[in-house]
Amino acid sequence: MMIRYLQAQDPMMVWTLHIVAGYLMGSIMFCRWIPRRVLHKDVCALSDDHNPGAANVFQYCGVPMGILCLFFDASKGFLPVYLAAHTVGVAPMPFAAVMMAPVLGHATAPFDHFSGGKCIATAFGVLLALLPMPTVLFLAVPYLFFSVIWVIKPNRIRSIVAFAVFAVAACTYYTVIGLRSVGMGCGLIAGIAIVRHLDREKLRRIREGA
Repeated sequence: MMIRYLQAQDPMMVWTLHIVAGYLMGSIMFCRWIPRRVLHKDVCALSDDHNPGAANVFQYCGVPMGILCLFFDASKGFLPVYLAAHTVGVAPMPFAAVMMAPVLGHATAPFDHFSGGKCIATAFGVLLALLPMPTVLFLAVPYLFFSVIWVIKPNRIRSIVAFAVFAVAACTYYTVIGLRSVGMGCGLIAGIAIVRHLDREKLRRIREGA
């Protein structure tokens, strides 16, 4: 009710609230904080790539903790986008920024010395919030294809290629059907994820050189 009232009074304020809330929610690094608080393990210190992601939690903290952190990382992308989609709608162009916000928050991690993650689980959470729209398939299918059928290694390159294919497929599809806000949101998500994967590789080389 409050959101509906604010939307009638000042639509840009409502969009700003959704975007800021999504960014702040995405900034919570569950894969770093939960293992540290519960198991006293720092997955960033333990892992070779120093990434605060669910894959490292699975490897260094076990399956139960990995599932828990994966759920929270996906949820912080799902919840703000789902709420926005069902209150202000997906058609207006500012919805692209709503889609991007949790992923950008995870990538930049302002509460964790700006040392964010690779955005994979959070990106999937954002796309799941758009069901029954087929958006999540545009990312899931390339990931499965390049993981099982045409295997690309290392994982960093696989993710970059999968997100690039996702961007092209999603932007094309949503432009054709006239839902450019979602297409632009997918493009922004892919761009952030690709930059983070490239940035992580650069940081790894710097550490190895040091």
